Amino acid sequence: MKISKLSFPLASLFTLILVTTLLSCGKTEEIMEEMEEVMEEEMTSESDEDTGPIVECTTEGNNAVRDTDIANPVNVGTADDRSCYANYKESTIDGTTWGVYNITFGSNHLDNNGLQPRIERSLNRSQTTGIGSYARFTGTVRILETGKTNSDGSDGSYIMQAKGKHTGGGGSADPAICLYLAKPVYGTDADGNQVQVSFDLFREQINYRGGSGADGRDIVFLTNIPKNEATDIELKVGFRADPDNPDAKIHYADAVIGGTEFNWNIPEPERGTQSGIRYGAYRVKGGRAQIRWANTTYEKVEIQ
Repeated sequence: MKISKLSFPLASLFTLILVTTLLSCGKTEEIMEEMEEVMEEEMTSESDEDTGPIVECTTEGNNAVRDTDIANPVNVGTADDRSCYANYKESTIDGTTWGVYNITFGSNHLDNNGLQPRIERSLNRSQTTGIGSYARFTGTVRILETGKTNSDGSDGSYIMQAKGKHTGGGGSADPAICLYLAKPVYGTDADGNQVQVSFDLFREQINYRGGSGADGRDIVFLTNIPKNEATDIELKVGFRADPDNPDAKIHYADAVIGGTEFNWNIPEPERGTQSGIRYGAYRVKGGRAQIRWANTTYEKVEIQ
């Protein structure tokens, strides 16, 4: 008998009915109860977590160009895939379609200068600095796993970042302004294993334009996000009036995470020339990172 176009839970139900018929004459109720429990688990537990081995590269993930993507992705922005572990794909759970971003340690196969792996999406930047200019991203994130090493300072992965160039030189040619870093928090599972159960979210923010490293950036704790919990996020980067100085303006990166505001004023606003945003999964100095994004939107306003 050929069975086609059945979803996995429906196929399991068909199998249960068939087995029930075959075993109806004299088999024990215990066997049937076990089959029912298996069917119930299949129908109620949906997951898009990658639980396979952590490897550097796979055949499927070994893309030749950075802008590798699927047709008509649900997530906004242009793909930047610098990981040979996996390519961007999508999963649908309870009617919501999620963009899947999985990266592993050492999997950046396209850069030869030690840059960290990433699968991110870049958004078209606001190129003006007038008061009222901004770039605004919204989305829902689920964090399943982030990088883990033997050093707390190297743990974690970035889920999004504010970007923007500046005048006067200094730092990278395309500097990050602040990055939102998720670090793993561990607990014990039913088998006694230490597993990632939640994630402390930090803002890694520059102290001055082009700042990097321990002197150039501070890491500020924001909140904790439980593993696999859908969390609404907004990030808005732009320029507004300085209420204390009518001749000056503020360059800001304001986030709303799970309904709580985390606002921050970027140093040296007079030097800023852009407001930009990237999101996805970036940095994994050990292990694997798995980030999911859904319901993404983007808008920008340009005011001279």
